[in-house]
Amino acid sequence: MRWTISNQLTVGRMMLIPLLFLAFEFLPSPWGYYTSAGIFTLAAATDWLDGYLARKRGEVTPFGRFLDPVADKLLVATSLVVLVEASLVPGVLAAIIIGREILISALREWLAEQSHIVHVSMMGKWKTAVQMLAIVALLWHQPVASLPVHHIGIGLLWLAAILTLWSGYRYLQAAWPKLI
Repeated sequence: MRWTISNQLTVGRMMLIPLLFLAFEFLPSPWGYYTSAGIFTLAAATDWLDGYLARKRGEVTPFGRFLDPVADKLLVATSLVVLVEASLVPGVLAAIIIGREILISALREWLAEQSHIVHVSMMGKWKTAVQMLAIVALLWHQPVASLPVHHIGIGLLWLAAILTLWSGYRYLQAAWPKLI
């Protein structure tokens, strides 16, 4: 395994997950909200940066291709579970998003074993961007200059859930000929 900057960023993102959890759960309000939102924002930025650097520098590795989506799913799932546990997010939204991620990850793994690849669509990229913005807003939770950040986050998370279902459907549609 090549220990590239991209791989280091991915591992660093995974190391931020317990810090996000601890900040949200144990720092007093509102500092726990602000800190966990900041940690999530940093982690989301490393997600973009590690992919950019890997492609730009020609350092795409099998380890990175495996670990990057795992880190992303762990970050999102942990954040959603923390938010549901705090009664800040409806459980159905977390179930839709986490369920789709598990289903599509399993499908990608199965297709890879069959030597088939279905590439990430632009819809999937939009889904991820909206999901990340929603989670930052929901972790922040506090209004900003009378802007209802939490309500905006809930609206964005509903949009992310819709995009999640749609991109999951499109992914299954593209993979269907390979499945049968």
